Amino acid sequence: MVMRGGSSKGLYFLASEIPADETERDDFLMRVMGTPDPRQIDGMGGAHPLTSKAAIVSLCDHGAADVDYLFLQIGVDRALVTDRQNCGNLLAGIGPFAVERGLVEGIGNTATVRIHMLNSDGHAEATFTMSDGQPVYAGDTAIAGVPGTAAPITLDFEDIAGGFCGDLLPTGNVVDTVAEVPVTLIDNGMPVVVMRAADVGITGYESCEELENNGELLNLLEEIRLKAGPMMNLGDVSETTVPKLTMVAPPRAGGDLSTRTFIPHRCHQAIGVLGAVSVATAALLEGSPAWKVTERDAGSDVVTLEHPSGTFEAVINLSEGGSGDGGSGHGIGRSGIVRTARKLMDGVVFPRQY
Repeated sequence: MVMRGGSSKGLYFLASEIPADETERDDFLMRVMGTPDPRQIDGMGGAHPLTSKAAIVSLCDHGAADVDYLFLQIGVDRALVTDRQNCGNLLAGIGPFAVERGLVEGIGNTATVRIHMLNSDGHAEATFTMSDGQPVYAGDTAIAGVPGTAAPITLDFEDIAGGFCGDLLPTGNVVDTVAEVPVTLIDNGMPVVVMRAADVGITGYESCEELENNGELLNLLEEIRLKAGPMMNLGDVSETTVPKLTMVAPPRAGGDLSTRTFIPHRCHQAIGVLGAVSVATAALLEGSPAWKVTERDAGSDVVTLEHPSGTFEAVINLSEGGSGDGGSGHGIGRSGIVRTARKLMDGVVFPRQY
């Protein structure tokens, strides 16, 4: 099934219907997507990391969730398939897909599907509207980066802090210095390096095209990323898609702060769901680069992130102490967002055979 999940698009498979062996599975997915090829002209990929994704879904066999969800990022011009990150955008489609495929029974006007995210071993609950036993995709909710409106899907996260790096703040510090740039190294669902735009020589309001054509910036960001990887307990990240890199600046469109994100070598036209959760969390940590540029109501638990195509709201409950705090004294209660998803096509895909 092809689905738009949030501001991404991908292929959703039942685990039972694709190769179980990882090498065979990865080869299959690259042949389906048309990877490696910058246009992905001989496959289903859309020539961009945001449209070269796969979600693998199965019944959860340990009782702690309804379904298991494995996210796989497929390279575009590189022969790469990686499970070293989550995708909160495709996550939005997992509940409806599980109902569509009969893994979860849809009863009543709403459904809540508990999802075990295999990439990070965290859990999420997706709540969405139902009618006659099927998901409702039409609605009035708009999200940035997606034209029109659709039915809302509420995603509530738990135990995602430190899922990849071991702790919310893997170094135990709110601020570290990497390549002479003050940064926050954070993992609340997605490993992200957060830094002030001004500290890397930009305003933070440039278009993605401008940023991708800034060779000096790209070199500095990659230097920061490669040095941050081991500090975040991610090891050598030269061939991986994490950590992401987000540059922040004061808001100028009614939000709490402005963001520009690299994922890691292309500028995101919006911001990833779990990346946004991590950046929003960083904005609440006193003294962090994000905190210094944030302009928000201290009494609210909603953080509104501006990005190249609009805004993104994340609900973050920050507590003192708690699991996954890396000794920093900060813990995470609830993290929540609202997304939308839509079934685009249901059928048979024909992978290239060589």
